[in-house]
Order: sequence, then C-alpha cells, then structure tokens
Amino acid sequence: MSINEHWWRDAVIYQIYPRSFQDSNGNGIGDLAGITSRLDHVASLGVDAIWLSPVFTSPMADMGYDVSDYTDIDPLFGTLADFDAMLDRAHQLDLKVIIDQVLSHTSSKHPWFEESRVSRGNARADWYVWADPKPDGSPPNNWPSVFGGPAWTWDSRRRQYYMHNFLSSQPDLNFHNGAVQDALLDVMRFWLERGVDGFRLDTVNFYFHDAQLRDNPISPDEAARDAVIPYEMQDHRFSKTQPENIGFLERMRALTDSYGARMMVGEVGEILRATEVMAAYTSGSKRLHMAYSFDMLGNSYNPGHFRSRIEGFFAGAPDGWPCWSFSNHDVMRHVSRWREHGHGDDAIAIQAAAMLLSFPGSICLYQGEELGQIDTEMEFHELTDPPGISFWPEYKGRDGCRTPMVWTAQAEHGGFSEARPWLPVKAPQAERAVDLQQDRADSVLAFYRSMIDFRKSHTALSGGKYRFLDLPEPIMGLWRGAGQGAVLCLFNLSPKDCVVTLSQPATLVDLSHAAHLEGAVLELGANGFCFIEGDSEKLEVSAT
Repeated sequence: MSINEHWWRDAVIYQIYPRSFQDSNGNGIGDLAGITSRLDHVASLGVDAIWLSPVFTSPMADMGYDVSDYTDIDPLFGTLADFDAMLDRAHQLDLKVIIDQVLSHTSSKHPWFEESRVSRGNARADWYVWADPKPDGSPPNNWPSVFGGPAWTWDSRRRQYYMHNFLSSQPDLNFHNGAVQDALLDVMRFWLERGVDGFRLDTVNFYFHDAQLRDNPISPDEAARDAVIPYEMQDHRFSKTQPENIGFLERMRALTDSYGARMMVGEVGEILRATEVMAAYTSGSKRLHMAYSFDMLGNSYNPGHFRSRIEGFFAGAPDGWPCWSFSNHDVMRHVSRWREHGHGDDAIAIQAAAMLLSFPGSICLYQGEELGQIDTEMEFHELTDPPGISFWPEYKGRDGCRTPMVWTAQAEHGGFSEARPWLPVKAPQAERAVDLQQDRADSVLAFYRSMIDFRKSHTALSGGKYRFLDLPEPIMGLWRGAGQGAVLCLFNLSPKDCVVTLSQPATLVDLSHAAHLEGAVLELGANGFCFIEGDSEKLEVSAT
C-alpha cells in the first residue's frame, strides 16, 4: 500500500484539549483513556488527524505548557501505555496523531533547569538564557512577559536574571547552545520512534533571542498604547523571530523527513508580521511543512481581512503552506467573538464552518467547534488561567474556551465526568451537547460532517487553486479550482440581506444556507452563503 507523503496538505485537523475532552477515572480531569473512548466521534466528522495538546509530565502551572519531562506522560493523563493505546486506536480509525511540542521553554522543575541554576560553571549552565543585571540591579533589557511583568526573574544563587517569555516558572531554553538543539531533537526522535505522525510546535518563532539582548522598540500600532496587556505595546524585534531560527527549523525538518510521512505545523506567535513569518517558515521544502498564526483568531470578520491574510501568505510563499483556524485553546471561541456579525449563534457557526473549509490550505478545528460551542462565562473564583487572574476583568483569560466537552445534555457535568470537573459545565454549553445534535439533520454537527465531506469529495476545494472576487463588503467571493469543475463560494458576512447577480443561470449546491437563486439573481440572507459548481472562466459575479 502506498503512503501519502503529503497527507497533511489540505488536511482537516481536530484539536483535542486533553483536560477537557473526556474523564475516564472520575477525578474531574480528562485523560488519554477518555480520549481513546471518544475517538469514534472524531472519526465520524471525516477529519484526517487529531492534534493533542500537551500530556507530558508537568507541574501544570500553565496547564501542561510547562514541561518537566518531555518523554513521559503526566499521571493526570495516564501512562505511556495509555498513550500507545490511544495512538493505536486513532490509527485504526485512519486518524493521524499530532502532538504538541513545547520546545521554547521548560518548567522550572525540569532537571535541566534545576541543574542550570545551581552555578555558572555546571554542565548545563548555558542551557537557559541567563544575563547579568544592569549596574543598578535592574533586568538587562525591556523585554516583557506575555503574562505580565518583565521577562526576567532574579536568581540569587547565580546572581543573574533568567529569561521567561511566559510565567517565571517557564524559563526559556538557550537555542544558541548546540547541545540544547541536540537534546530537543532527541525528544522529537523519541516520539517519532513511538509512531506519532507529526508535531504542533508551540511558539515556534520564540526559539531564538537576540544574543546582544537589545531593547525592543515600541509598537508602531497606535492602538497598542491602550492595550490591556502590556506585552502588546512593544514590537518584539529582538526577543523572538530571530534569523537563526531558520537553521534550527531546517534541522527539525531533516529529522522529521527521515521518518517518512510525518509533518510539523508551527504556531507563529507574532502580532505585527504574522503572515510574513508564516511564509518565511514554510517556504521551500526544508523548513516547516506548514504554519498558522493568530491572524484569524481575532475579532475581524470581514471579507477584506480574510482575503488579505490568504493572499498575503501565498504572495510571500507561493511554495509554502498555511494552516487556518478560527478557534483554539488560547482564544475566545469564534461564535462568541463574532456574535455581533451574526443572525444568531448557529448562523455564525454554520457560516464560519462553510467559509473556513473552503479556504486554500489545511484546516484546524477546535473541539466543540463542530457543535457551534460558545465561550463559557466565568466567575473570577472559577478561574485557573494565570493571565486571566492577572488581568481580570478587562481580560478574562482562556478558561472560557477550555471548559469540558459536552456529550450528554441531561447527564451531570454533561457526560464529561462523574466528578466535579476542573472547569464548570454550564447550561448554555450543555444546550449544545453532542446527543442533542447527533440525529438532527439541521444541526451544526450535521453541517460540519456534510461540509467536511463536500471539501474532501471536490478536488477543487481540497487541492484546487483559488481566486478572490472583487465584490463589495459584506460579500466575500472566491473561486476554488479553475475552469470547468471549479466551485464558486459566496458568503454574506453580515446579518443583513444582500443581492448578487450572476452572468448566467446556475444551480446551488444543497449545502447552501439562506440563499435563493432565481434565474441569475442570487439573494443571500443574513449570514447566507452558497456553493455553485461551474466554469470559472465563463461565470461572472457582480453586486452593488
């Protein structure tokens, strides 16, 4: 049987947040055995792969993104045997498995850091980013932490500061040290040998820092002056996204490619130049297989924004590859973010699915997205997320998008656990449970299944070219594919009715919503959209 080396191109990936997917042992926290028991649901969507957020040994100060052992499973989630069982079951269901790799930093409890901080002369003294204070005792530069405060913490044993882009318990590794790079490649090799199909690389542009420790300039974005989180006020020119990063990405790619049909998708944590960095990191065949940014994870919901992100990427890297998503574990769920643009939550959920799954590139869906799930309104005493606690109430953190998956509406805790969950299951989320949508032809869940199948059954959508149409907002139009057999995708990104005129009569695909075509006149209702199979060289579209 031939193996598709490029299975990741145009793939639909389903992100699982392990703490919140399914609890199997009654402790209120999701685990690997729970994930294994629910993989049939994931496979029923028609997706190609799962991305598993971290399950490695960790003190859980940042919910597993502070790793203290890269090659073992935290007892909260199970054992390596449980991981192997999950991997085997996924492969039986033809699901690839991508695991999170948090390589830019470790936990302060990692043995590497515990050794590094002992003295300036030990074997791992230079494995982390250490710097002397300024003469007045202050940190070496103005770099801030994403989670608030300076990116530097004083260590009295070494009489030096160590760098951390996030919590002080998440010290940054020093990638200028070749031994650090080698150790991390060994970590990747461990999991490749175990059979994983790829890696999601957390904060992939944070690996290297400026060796001269130069101050970051202020952000050129005037709106940043009023940011709730101080980190957004800087242009992070020197604290991340350094040119040396490319060399390490190439080492990672060489290792991954030596194992055959494996892949890497990088998270580009960049505010000002995200599309450009995505393009640079995926250009050619020696760097990342694909990358995604937060460009579509914000509040913008208009044709110009989506078009500029996609066109900008392919202009910068015509031979690169993007991965687009609307939600993940770090941002408010998109149905809640874009509510003001919709004629009801379901209308936004269904339109967003149709739009995302028509984009060129690979697609990532976040658990619960297929239910049209909305963010959970959290009380302060319910929070666990460090930045949410720090910046409350103007920023409520990430707990609202991380609450447990809801499987059974009437079951206590939504069928997620028999015990009180680590985050609450509330009524608005229970109303979108799997069992309430499973057999409804008009449900958000049913639409996701149909739309994924539509994407996969049409080569124009799953691998075709793209071309945006010059149409007035709020209408977005693009052709997927070219010539005969292309698919025209039209979306009304507003709660108001719009009219579109075609150059000739056509027929709508059944998946269309709030769309009525009379001859060559197309009426798109609130959040309406349609798909038309036709000849992109002959069918023209206009609107006023």
